Amino acid sequence: MDELIFRGRDRYRPSWSHLALLLVLLAAQGFAALHGLGTTGFLWLAGGTLALSGLGLWTTVRSWSRVGPEGITICWGFGRGRTYPWDRIRWIDVRTVESQGSSTSQVRMFVSGGRRRALPGLLHSDLYPSPDFDEQFHRVRNWWELNTEAAARVEPVRRFRDRITATVAAVLVTLVLTAVGAVVFLR
Repeated sequence: MDELIFRGRDRYRPSWSHLALLLVLLAAQGFAALHGLGTTGFLWLAGGTLALSGLGLWTTVRSWSRVGPEGITICWGFGRGRTYPWDRIRWIDVRTVESQGSSTSQVRMFVSGGRRRALPGLLHSDLYPSPDFDEQFHRVRNWWELNTEAAARVEPVRRFRDRITATVAAVLVTLVLTAVGAVVFLR
């Protein structure tokens, strides 16, 4: 079987909606600068926003997954990646998250010890459609099944974090950051 490579730069492209969101965020920061933060505060906020956005884009574009004879190697944009040998991979499935009328499906693997890892570059969503996603998933799964014994394949039990969607996590993080920001600014 041929080695499979899924690269972020082939799948992810910055969209106009991402640029619009960044511009709205920078405009809100400019408004905050006019009402109390000052020029220095605005420069810190805008610089931090641009740096985090650039870092996020850089890591997303540089992320990749490789499936080959030695196992599955994943890289999230830094270094050469980490290889998980076939004998450590217990299960491979697709996680589908539905949020605000759209859905995102991503292939993930479960390794011995209970950890789970998503395969970067191998997903299907409304924003980044992948017409051959099911075929690619089955090719990865075929590699896994050919390189592991049936007794080593153990489907993991569902945990609480499997029920938390990205939207719920984002809302919780926003609430925590808002509370911390309120405490800092009201002092």
